[in-house]
Amino acid sequence: MITVLGSINMDLVATVSRLPKPGETVTGHTFTTAAGGKGANQALAAQRAGAQVRMVGAVGDDPFAAQATAMMHVAAVDMRGVKNSPSPTGTAVILVGGDGENMIAVVPGANGTVSSEDARACVSTMKKGDYLLVQLETPEEAVDTALDAARARGVITVINIAPLTARAAELGRKADIVIANETEFELLAGGKSLNADERIAALKRLHAENGQTIIVTLGAEGVVAIREGQLHRAQGLKIEPVDTVGAGDTFCGYFAASLEGGLPFDKALRRAAVAGSLACTKAGAQPSIPLAADVDAAI
Repeated sequence: MITVLGSINMDLVATVSRLPKPGETVTGHTFTTAAGGKGANQALAAQRAGAQVRMVGAVGDDPFAAQATAMMHVAAVDMRGVKNSPSPTGTAVILVGGDGENMIAVVPGANGTVSSEDARACVSTMKKGDYLLVQLETPEEAVDTALDAARARGVITVINIAPLTARAAELGRKADIVIANETEFELLAGGKSLNADERIAALKRLHAENGQTIIVTLGAEGVVAIREGQLHRAQGLKIEPVDTVGAGDTFCGYFAASLEGGLPFDKALRRAAVAGSLACTKAGAQPSIPLAADVDAAI
């Protein structure tokens, strides 16, 4: 069983030829809305990967609430842990450039009402060996409480330290498994830019401190990780990206589901990397998350 404590958003997505510079206005080409939020994306990805998933979070009392949760309902994610808040449903304003890269502004809304009490309640029903997957689009106090409570119960914890926050490095050290992209990993490693060799050295140093499994996603270059003293690498697919929104969340959900389902670590990394690649071939966060059959066929 995987429990995802995290954000639920409505994504407002505009496509542009190129991303604007600060203070610049560019003309957009298309505008769409799609369900999103890092927590919801990862929950849907884990469910599509074949896991039994429970979502814990909050939505507002507004029209966006039903839209933001619709795809999780269709996928049969357990939604009993999602509460209604007087705050508006969280939103993300996303610009996608012609090369598939993106820039995002997130307005937390109801996600900001997820509390330490919610975190304790969700972990209280979990069993030893269950998986808890968290990110940082909900209040850090709730994430902190969830990680501490999960450790006390023998729950396996996975944190995706995104978006970067002031406490990301501190909270990251509390989890069994840390997933970060290149920039986020540099924060964990001390805040400076790292080349490939320096990244490996930093991975080994951080792993030696507390034995955590650490995974760094590298976009088109695949994934590098360290677990039980061993380095691991995995490659995704060679693709022409349409939209990279949600690719990291797809990786996280597929990785957690694959590991929880009994796949060896190397194969879980590879399956997640392929899923993340496929997510880049379609527009939108949740609409782009591939089905397990498509991922496994691609592998």
